[in-house]
Amino acid sequence: MSGRISSRDIEEIKSRANIADVVGEYVNLRPASVGSLKGLCPFHDEKSPSFNVRPAQGFYHCFGCGEGGDVFKFLQQLEKLSFSEAVERVAQKIGFQITYEAGAPSVDSGVKARVLEANSLAAEFYQTQLYTDEAIPARDFLKGRGFDKSAAQHFAVGYAPKGWSNLVEYLAGKGFSIAELVTAGLATKSDRGGYDKFRGRLIWPIRDTSNQVIGFGARKLYEDDQGPKYLNTSDTLVYHKSQVLYGLDLAKKEIAKTKSVVVVEGYTDVMACHLAGITTAVATCGTAFGDEHIRILNRLLGSNQDSPAEVVFTFDPDAAGQKAAMRAFNDSHKFHAQTYVAIGPDGLDPCDLRSQRGDAAVVAMISAKRPIFEFAIRQKIANFDLASLEGRIMAARSAAALLAQVSDPALRPAYTRQVAGWLNLEAGELAQMVDNSVRGQRADILQQMSSANPATPATKYNPNDPLLRFERTLLAVLLQSQTQRDASLLSELVPTLVSEEHRQILSAIATNSDSSSAADLANRVLVAANPGLHSLIRELTILPLPASNEEELLRFAQGVIGKALVGLIDLQKRELLAQLRRLDANTESERIGQIQRELVALEQRRRAAQGQA
Repeated sequence: MSGRISSRDIEEIKSRANIADVVGEYVNLRPASVGSLKGLCPFHDEKSPSFNVRPAQGFYHCFGCGEGGDVFKFLQQLEKLSFSEAVERVAQKIGFQITYEAGAPSVDSGVKARVLEANSLAAEFYQTQLYTDEAIPARDFLKGRGFDKSAAQHFAVGYAPKGWSNLVEYLAGKGFSIAELVTAGLATKSDRGGYDKFRGRLIWPIRDTSNQVIGFGARKLYEDDQGPKYLNTSDTLVYHKSQVLYGLDLAKKEIAKTKSVVVVEGYTDVMACHLAGITTAVATCGTAFGDEHIRILNRLLGSNQDSPAEVVFTFDPDAAGQKAAMRAFNDSHKFHAQTYVAIGPDGLDPCDLRSQRGDAAVVAMISAKRPIFEFAIRQKIANFDLASLEGRIMAARSAAALLAQVSDPALRPAYTRQVAGWLNLEAGELAQMVDNSVRGQRADILQQMSSANPATPATKYNPNDPLLRFERTLLAVLLQSQTQRDASLLSELVPTLVSEEHRQILSAIATNSDSSSAADLANRVLVAANPGLHSLIRELTILPLPASNEEELLRFAQGVIGKALVGLIDLQKRELLAQLRRLDANTESERIGQIQRELVALEQRRRAAQGQA
């Protein structure tokens, strides 16, 4: 860049560019009202589309978070570009030749452009090197995995020569300095200047959704190479591994069209899937599948309840693969899609499966996908002797910990019944174990928070959730009324609350329940609670309640507390009944009698609480 972009060019580029085409590379858009398209906002997490694009006017707006602007601002925000870089990116998309005016270039505007240019030239260099005599081991590697020359060209696979500075010298001849190549992640600085980062390796260029080369993945070929098996570009101005999916440039349109994606474990697996016809395959680049990857895929998959999307994971059968599978299960609720696992026959990954048994075998592997929940549970219970009752109970307890992580209130009971059938146990008994696990996990989280005492920001309140509405009302009456506060009762209620923030506030109320007045209690709770909760606590102290005087407020508060107590007693009764079912009447009559007396006492307490409510 030699100067500023002329204002006339900026307006011309803006008028020629179709903002829907640019946004559509990141967001799955579908028709909304006349002249408008909508999709999931890329700037905040949401499940119902509130992000709108109006191509005729050339702007976007999200009614959820308020973000909006033109095509340049969209790229600036999403890709972290300067204004000039965003203009250049759009110009490149529409094939417009920019005219630069004399004057100082904008700050930092050319650095990313130079990195991208260096990456592009490096990719071309590596591709040409793949067909040299030195690269025979690289070509043999590809052939051994079923990839011919056309496959290598389709994915732009290349080869980095074994010498120390082949690429550095090549790019120096193109006008690049060592400092620029270090910034791009292509070279490592040394006393003599710099040397190539990738040497003697098979190379895959990694592209963003606009088809620009942002980094590289390199596979070891020689035994004397002391580096890791796979080496990837370190984070740069344009490459952030937690936000990169290899193959997304090739798969994005098919993902948006079919509402499905296949997540594999490596570059060759992506190649094998695409060549076999599974053109929605992508892979992470040297890092675990994480939240940023989920957000990227959610934007492409969209949110349509009538046609749910699918995410299919493939994992190696080794310990690392099993660990990755469990991590994917734990994150499965974050997808706006149904999640599955596909395991190859004899533990073969897509690449090995294709090379040994052909394209049809890869297609069959993906088609035979199983729900990720089923896979995770089966992995858990496989470690127990299911032929014995003891083994089945131990397996049930282990499975209950996973079932407790299923947040969907409709899916958890269905999964519980299914697992109970696998273990030949009563569904109610397993359901009780799951309930216990849920409360145990909540208590553990609360204990960790109490000891660590981090500042915890309050989550966005959902007024349509009846449980959260009741919890807010319970906390409000405790903070606002003069009702008697039983510290032991409040401590018992803490683990039963759904909201993490609500549990922390109730715990602080229980600790300070001896306060002389509601105002004193509120102040002491503010002091005891994490600063991130102060705004919510203040909100609860002024939350409108259906009472016009202190007497009405007290009656209302007693009713709310009574309702919470009834819920707690019901949980305790279910636990005792589950224990009773497991006892042997011939040998444990004393314990049976004790539990029956406890149940009678609980029922009396329940009736009293119902009268209060």
